[in-house]
Amino acid sequence: MKRLVINLDRSPDRLAHITAEFARIGIGFERVAAVDARQHPDLMLQPQHAMYAIRRLSHSEIACMHSHRACWSIIAQDDAAYGAVFEDDIVFSAKAGALLADVSWIPADADAVKLETFFVKTMTQRKSTAVGHGFSLVRLRGNHVGTAGYILSRQMARDLLDVTAQVSAAADDLVFNPAFPTSGEKTIYQLAPALCAQDQFVGGRLPSLLVEGRNAEWVASGLTIKRRRPVTEKIRRETRRVVEWIIDHGRGRRYTVVPLDPPAAKE
Repeated sequence: MKRLVINLDRSPDRLAHITAEFARIGIGFERVAAVDARQHPDLMLQPQHAMYAIRRLSHSEIACMHSHRACWSIIAQDDAAYGAVFEDDIVFSAKAGALLADVSWIPADADAVKLETFFVKTMTQRKSTAVGHGFSLVRLRGNHVGTAGYILSRQMARDLLDVTAQVSAAADDLVFNPAFPTSGEKTIYQLAPALCAQDQFVGGRLPSLLVEGRNAEWVASGLTIKRRRPVTEKIRRETRRVVEWIIDHGRGRRYTVVPLDPPAAKE
């Protein structure tokens, strides 16, 4: 299984960080040059998915998707059944090397496995399957944002390439948001505890370039101004949330925050 790392040419500090992370867990990786939004203003001309009719994707988000597309293309053409994709600001669990060096633990029906956690609530099945080294797999049923670390099947990589050939969408929506057919119609697993997380959550030395770029564009366009919601709309949303919780509970699902397996080995 290839282990691909997305890295901008103008970010040697991040390349040094991820190189040290992979060295720490004892395995190698292949660098994939990220698509730089600064050098490709034409990306904004590509049509965006209908889901972004209100909140349009930023230039940096579109460039991020094309960076992941470069990885999907490699996986789609590889002989291996699966490939792993990482962004260059992640921090690994101390036990990450054991899982990333082997693919026998990946279920045969898996279209994707999310390896990271974004430390936000998401919905998973309660039932879990142990895969060794203290990790388990659960079916991911809700939106779990972030594409800093995940595994894709060769077929799903091909499907993602087809869907994004003419239309832009956020990479994490495509892979991990069940509102999108590319995720909702696939078998997606979550590794628990997570194998990695972005440094912004656990170290704070490497801020998210995607968030920085998106926020700057939002401020410039006035999208940071919040609209006050009517009380009736708030009531409807809360009622819908309670009803959905009852339905999901009956389906054996639960809301949870996926923890991160410790980056440092326990004494």
